Amino acid sequence: MLTILGDQHRFCDGVSRRNFLKIGGLALGGLSMPQILAAEEAAGKRPGHKSVIMIFLPGGPPHQDMWDLKPDAPAEIRGEFKPIPTNVPGIEIGELFPRMAGMMDKFAVIRSIVGATGGHDSYQCNSGWAPGQAGPQGGYPCLGSVISKLKGPVDKALPPFVGLAPRMGHMPWANAGEPGFLGKAHAPFKPDGEGMANMTLNGVSLDRLSDRKSVLTSLDRFRRQADATGMMEGMDAFNARAFDVLTSSRLLDALDIEREDPRLRDRYGRGYPENKDDGGPRLLDNFLVARRLIEAGVRCVTLAFSRWDWHGNNFGQARTEMPMLDQAITALVEDLEVRGLLDDTSVVCWGEFGRTPRINKDAGRDHWPQVSCALLAGGGMRMGQVIGSTNRLGEVPKDRPVHFQEVFATLYQALGIDPRTTTINDHAGRPTYLLDNREPMPELI
Repeated sequence: MLTILGDQHRFCDGVSRRNFLKIGGLALGGLSMPQILAAEEAAGKRPGHKSVIMIFLPGGPPHQDMWDLKPDAPAEIRGEFKPIPTNVPGIEIGELFPRMAGMMDKFAVIRSIVGATGGHDSYQCNSGWAPGQAGPQGGYPCLGSVISKLKGPVDKALPPFVGLAPRMGHMPWANAGEPGFLGKAHAPFKPDGEGMANMTLNGVSLDRLSDRKSVLTSLDRFRRQADATGMMEGMDAFNARAFDVLTSSRLLDALDIEREDPRLRDRYGRGYPENKDDGGPRLLDNFLVARRLIEAGVRCVTLAFSRWDWHGNNFGQARTEMPMLDQAITALVEDLEVRGLLDDTSVVCWGEFGRTPRINKDAGRDHWPQVSCALLAGGGMRMGQVIGSTNRLGEVPKDRPVHFQEVFATLYQALGIDPRTTTINDHAGRPTYLLDNREPMPELI
């Protein structure tokens, strides 16, 4: 963590100045200082900004046990769960999502996601592109990095793109998003990012913060050291305004979950902080942190929840994980709506692929990239519907296959970015489209 050394003093809100500056510097250590400083024309609070929250379920959740149940299939296919009605006539979902069933008019389910490659990583869910797909030098950027590039920060003291994915045993699941050819200036800010633990602005105390020249000199020294290791690019053009970020409390406030009413935290649920096997912890607080970040002015938040690679004991694990997801995601959508943020905030929840229709000998389901599902909410999109279907056994799309990139085109459209015409120049100066499949889904827009 980047630290400015100094004596302990407290502000009137109870936050110590030492911790205050630690959090401010954290953005610098997370490679988001260029994000904040590079968009000078876009800086400053702009009410009603469009945003997105992307919830990744690492490991591939079982579509046929969640939102695409097959009650008429043989027992070795349909599994142990039954469908339940929702508040939208004609739509049924799995029995472990009763809260969602009661507010299905706020959600849209896609039952026919195609294009998965079968790899255990978050890359396609963050970008829409298949891992290893041929593209420009540096690779394609994820959605959050594109938003950072095209929209810039809402507030100069906040990064436009925050990744809340915790560290995991299988780290490709913890990837919050790659900036690709856009470079590190548009990488996600990670509150617990690697490489931030030992960064200190040596020789700068709180008593000297009034001397702006000394602060900026130390920042420049830090920049040179960081650049030598490849950690930061482009800092020299913006260090004149670094002090504004370091001394802002907006990021600290947004990350401070203790400021919330305990009753609201209970509505989201508390979860479990321990990693689940080689996956992540079940941090239900992160759903609430995502809302707080969006409300503060962050444009894109990605988070990863638990571990869904259930080759064994599929139904036992589902009885633990699915009710927690049901609680947290419905609380998030309710909270966004109550605060007037839902129409401007798109929410998407999915994993890297689906699971096998046939239950294996260990009562689990294996990898199945042929089809999977997604859940959407908010963003001014048309909710209360199911898009696409699978065949009787949940093996392949029966109608309306939906590629990952179609979902991304729809999200870009909801964010005010036209995916049909928008391009970004790559390293060679060539205009590059955001996607191959550039048409938003007409069912949602």
